[in-house]
Amino acid sequence: MEVLKAVITAAGQNQRTLPLQSVVDTDGQTKAALAILLEEIAEANIGEVGVVVSPGDEPAYRAAAGPHASRLTFLAQTTPRGYGHAVLCARDFVGRHPFLLLVGDHLYVSGGERRCAAQLVAIANAEQAAVSAVQPTHESKLPYYGAVGGRLVAGRQGLYEITEVIEKPTPTEAEQTLIVPGLRAGHYLCFFGMHVLPPTVMDLLTEADGQTPDAPRLPLSPALARLARRERYLAAELSGRRYDIGVKYGLLTAQLALALEGRDRAEVLAGLVELLATRPK
Repeated sequence: MEVLKAVITAAGQNQRTLPLQSVVDTDGQTKAALAILLEEIAEANIGEVGVVVSPGDEPAYRAAAGPHASRLTFLAQTTPRGYGHAVLCARDFVGRHPFLLLVGDHLYVSGGERRCAAQLVAIANAEQAAVSAVQPTHESKLPYYGAVGGRLVAGRQGLYEITEVIEKPTPTEAEQTLIVPGLRAGHYLCFFGMHVLPPTVMDLLTEADGQTPDAPRLPLSPALARLARRERYLAAELSGRRYDIGVKYGLLTAQLALALEGRDRAEVLAGLVELLATRPK
């Protein structure tokens, strides 16, 4: 299960400019979100990165990658047909090997010594299985994420055998099929935007695309649901949090999370206290 390549999807109509946004990282340096993702991948000891982009976006992404640009292979998604199709655009790049998959509109803040991607890759290596990172999420956020149902692996806190995957389920669907023992009421295991997947996923996506070649979108979640029925597929809660920079105030929330975890924490906290103390009543 050695993971040597990573894929970042960034070609969605509402996603393509988000990885180019600048934030101040935990080290106090201003960077593009893409550069922070590439550092995340590098700390997982993965050297080659394929970035799925819209045609013509390559120069902007190369500039945003900074010193990491030489590690990138750009993969064009010429037709905007959804997340699964974007992943399928990387089939030749990953070959017959497992790969780390990230979405370009999320940033991650680790709660431990290792970054989130390194934690996930370590779990995949130890378990010799596909693993998706998940985060317990309130049902009000279900319209934004795919979610999984499953059972806790015996003796392993925060590790689950996946039995079902549903993309953006309704609360009723989630209550009927995605209940996981031990979670707080009204919370479900939703995707973190980070996966270690086998090449089998590419086969499943190719098969689905061949069956519905004229479909406007090719989603990823149905292929992951089929993966769970074919082989061992796990969900893991990591020590860390995901921040979707594509939602309202998402970039602001991610910036605050990075700042409060970084070397300028005291300065940021002082600024927030002053802001709250002086705001009009």
